[in-house]
Amino acid sequence: MENKKILIFDDDAAILEVVTIIFEENGYEVRISETSHDILEKVAECRPDVILMDNWIPKIGGVEATKILKNNEEFKHIPVIYMTANNNIAALASEALADDYISKPFDLDDLEEKVAKYIIEQV
Repeated sequence: MENKKILIFDDDAAILEVVTIIFEENGYEVRISETSHDILEKVAECRPDVILMDNWIPKIGGVEATKILKNNEEFKHIPVIYMTANNNIAALASEALADDYISKPFDLDDLEEKVAKYIIEQV
C-alpha cells in the first residue's frame, strides 16, 4: 500500500518541522507549503489524502484558500483540517468550508487522531 500523503499549509517553520517529523515517523508522505495562493497547483501536484490548513498563511489566508479548494470539482472531496490559535476557530472553519479543525497550540496526539480519522474514512 502506498504511503498516505498529507499536505500542510503553514508559514510557521517550527510547526512545519514538528508536524513533518511526527507524520513521517508514522509512515506518511509529507509535503509542505508556506503560501496558500497557489493551493490548486500544490494539490494537483501532490494529490494529498488530507490537508492541514493554517488560518494565518501568506498571500490569501486559510479561509480563502480552503474555499478555492472546496469550490473545485476535482479536489473538493479532499478533507481539510483547519488550524488556528483564534478563539473563533469553529466559525472560521465553517466559513472556509473545512471538514474539521484543531486549535493551536495543538496536542500532537489529537492532531494524529484527526488525520487518521479522515484517512480511514477514505479507504
